Order: sequence, then C-alpha cells, then structure tokens
Amino acid sequence: MSDTAHMAYDQEIAGRLRALLSGEKGITERAMFGGLAFLVDGNMAVTVSGQGGLLVRVNPEDVEALLREDSVEPAVMRGREMRGWLRVAPESLHTPGHLEHWAGRALTYARSLPAKG
Repeated sequence: MSDTAHMAYDQEIAGRLRALLSGEKGITERAMFGGLAFLVDGNMAVTVSGQGGLLVRVNPEDVEALLREDSVEPAVMRGREMRGWLRVAPESLHTPGHLEHWAGRALTYARSLPAKG
C-alpha cells in the first residue's frame, strides 16, 4: 500500500458522518492531519482519521470508562496520548448505531465547551 493511499480517510464513513451532522447547528468541516475534522462552534469534535477509523473528543473524565468499550483505544499523536481523545477502530463503525453513538458523544462534549470565534 502506498503512503498516499494510507493517508486517505474513509470517504464512506465521512459521508455517513456528514449526513448525521447535517441537521446540527454550528458544524463546520476542515481537512486536518490527513483526515476530515468536524467542528462544533469552532471546537474540534470528531475526525475521520487518515489512519483509519475516528478520532473522537470526549470528556477527559469519561476516558477510562470508554476505553472498556470494544474497538476503542487512546488517541496518540506523534507518540503522545491526546488527553480527552479516543481512537475508534474502523471495523466497528459499520455496526449499526456505532457511528451515531460516537458522533453523539463528540457533539455533546464539544457543545459543552466555550464557542471559538
């Protein structure tokens, strides 16, 4: 597999996520880190990762409990764990309701943060 193919995010998951979030207020999309990030009022909420699956922003206090769920691990960038972010494996996102579950968690947390410009 070439490096460029590896860095492309999953268009199918991105399309499903876009459709899920289309009725929500304050949603913007931004290409970042080889993936596609969805922001709520300027705060990153969920990203379709160029490395596969999703990066999901959650309340840092919930991370420990959420790590017990299947196909979830801490998100790591440049060798460092990103506090309050989880990586959800791509294969689990095809299970009915799984994408909705994580998108909902990310939206709820991002909405709890102060809006950015």
